[in-house]
Amino acid sequence: MLGNLLLPEIKEMIAAQDFASLREVMQDLDPPDAADIVMDLPAEDKAVIFRILPRVQAAHVFEYLPLEEQENLLRAMSEKQAADILNCMSPDDRTALLEELPAQATRRMLELLSPEELETAKKLLGYPEESVGRRMTPNYVAVQPNWTLQQVLDHIRAYGRRSETLNVIYVVDSSGTLLDDITIGKILMAPLDSKVEALMGSTVRALMATDDQETAIAAFKKYDRSALPVTDSEGMLVGIITGDDVLDVATNEATEDIQKIGGMEALDEPYMTTPFQRMIKKRATWLVVLFLGEMLTATAMAFFEDELKKAVVLMLFVPLIISSGGNSGSQASTLVIRALSLGEIRLRDWWRVMKREILSGLALGSLLGAIGFARIAVWSTFSTIYGPHWLLVAITIFFTLIGVVLWGTLSGSMLPLVLRRVGLDPAVSSAPFVATMVDVTGLVIYFSVALVILHGTLL
Repeated sequence: MLGNLLLPEIKEMIAAQDFASLREVMQDLDPPDAADIVMDLPAEDKAVIFRILPRVQAAHVFEYLPLEEQENLLRAMSEKQAADILNCMSPDDRTALLEELPAQATRRMLELLSPEELETAKKLLGYPEESVGRRMTPNYVAVQPNWTLQQVLDHIRAYGRRSETLNVIYVVDSSGTLLDDITIGKILMAPLDSKVEALMGSTVRALMATDDQETAIAAFKKYDRSALPVTDSEGMLVGIITGDDVLDVATNEATEDIQKIGGMEALDEPYMTTPFQRMIKKRATWLVVLFLGEMLTATAMAFFEDELKKAVVLMLFVPLIISSGGNSGSQASTLVIRALSLGEIRLRDWWRVMKREILSGLALGSLLGAIGFARIAVWSTFSTIYGPHWLLVAITIFFTLIGVVLWGTLSGSMLPLVLRRVGLDPAVSSAPFVATMVDVTGLVIYFSVALVILHGTLL
């Protein structure tokens, strides 16, 4: 909102080359608001903002820009300006940028870093992709248990300026092993001559640098923390991960799952900046797979060709049957995938999930079947479209809908669990994939029920 109000004024300052006033206005803005303004400026004016801001503030503003915008700006900046930005960025934000750049561009950016920052960048990039190590920062405040709180406060004043957060202070022994973390509130409220060890608890909650990012999301949700320490395999404190970084990871993971549930590969970048050819490739892959799957529907109908010739009325209900099964399967699949990602259910809960979905399938199938039965019964009072055996047709539709919806809910709920069990992403069992599978099997259920009920009359 603030950015929208100031944008016309800032554009006028840039046009008039009133850089002194521009610097004064931009320095008074919070980095997120300044980043919003930069996003709304023409491409040729964006670099101006970073030239007039002090380098530390420029780096903070730069961190709030989308990754693709950061890449474009780095290409437009001079080598010195890019080096200033990269060296002043938070290590975790810089890692997120560097891992998205092409390998050649990453090497060029690394050459611009100071020796100290280069060592940090290489260390973070050395962790596995999508690991906690890639998202942590080595900028934190650590103290030792035998220090007094006065020593702790003096240490914070001397070295806390570059810390990612001062909300939590970390306690380590002389070898760097993590012992505990203490909130700044506890330290401020205790006597200055108290020792750190007097404030320590018996347990410390930490992540490992090699943990998957989703582990961090679950930990932050469970413990409701603003930051968590990160250790190596030997318990040495190597960094911290903060809530804002985990929020970014959670947003990306949710976006990826939603795109997969929609029946496509994850884009891995914003919609508007995804190259057209790459978007077509990611969307076409699953569309082709689903199309080939749907071709089995024609095969199933060809198998029952004789029955269709004898009872053409059955064709009227094919769209109704396959859509009901596909919709119920999509519902169940989406619910289970989301429950898995939130940790609401685990693999060992498969039997409980199955029981719930059997009952749900029977209830929902009976509801839809009753509506279908009523529709045929009402229509037959003033129409002969369903023929003299309309009651048997209605009974066929009733039991078919129960069977198809039950099969849809079971397939949609169990397939994500099976994929998770074999180590695959449950989101791959997307709603369109489940719907396609249920379409084919739904036809088999439909005509099988029809053969039993209509045998001797229409068939």
